[in-house]
Amino acid sequence: MGVVYRKVSGIPRLRGKKKPYVIAHRGNQTACPENTLAAFEQAIEDGADIIETDVHLTSDDVFVCIHDPSVDRTTNGKGLVADMTLEEIRGLSAGHDRREFQHERIPTLTETLSLIPEDRALALELKTDRFLDEAVCERLISTLKAEKILDRSLILSFSMDHLKAMQRVWPEAYTGWITLTKKRPLKGPRLLGPYWRILLQNPLYVLWAHMNRQAVCPLDTSPDRRLWFYRIMGCDAVITDNPAATCKKLGKTPGYGKHL
Repeated sequence: MGVVYRKVSGIPRLRGKKKPYVIAHRGNQTACPENTLAAFEQAIEDGADIIETDVHLTSDDVFVCIHDPSVDRTTNGKGLVADMTLEEIRGLSAGHDRREFQHERIPTLTETLSLIPEDRALALELKTDRFLDEAVCERLISTLKAEKILDRSLILSFSMDHLKAMQRVWPEAYTGWITLTKKRPLKGPRLLGPYWRILLQNPLYVLWAHMNRQAVCPLDTSPDRRLWFYRIMGCDAVITDNPAATCKKLGKTPGYGKHL
């Protein structure tokens, strides 16, 4: 029995793509090191509808794609991203001790945007309080606009303050709020990302959100066992560490990629 999705305005519409959309969490981080160009390229090849990444700023104010505030976990270097110039960061390997990926670097946001096809979307998680500065938000918007992907961009955060700062300079922003604890849809964001167990605790969560014209993507980066549940609930998207496997289960993939 197919799910009838309500018309909600909380997520960019991707023509020719069927819901639930597959969001590649930091690219395909099962096959490749997370938040690298290799991971993003693999996720695109896998059939992911939306590429998700995290954004920090270097000391010379360049947007870079990395999850942590420091480079310690994901590179062969040490230090805070905010204290390093782009040139210093570019000197590090983001290969995660995997020899075949030692040439990978922390990519700039612009490099990442250049990879995304016109039929896919982008999800950016704001990872620093620099995004409380409206001037920084304006620069981010200008970057997305220059790459002609602004209308296909989701802006995500665990912080409502980050999202509000973005909406002050871009009222039409597709904002997404991620929560581990809030059991009821919070009005305001256009997309809600509740921890997946919240949907078990509140079976009306998705219906409630849709009544508010909000989209829902459960926070569950290993969703394959529960895809049947998310489809029944009418979730608009799922997020996954392994878009190759998730896309295959949903019939979205052209086949496993070159790194699998």
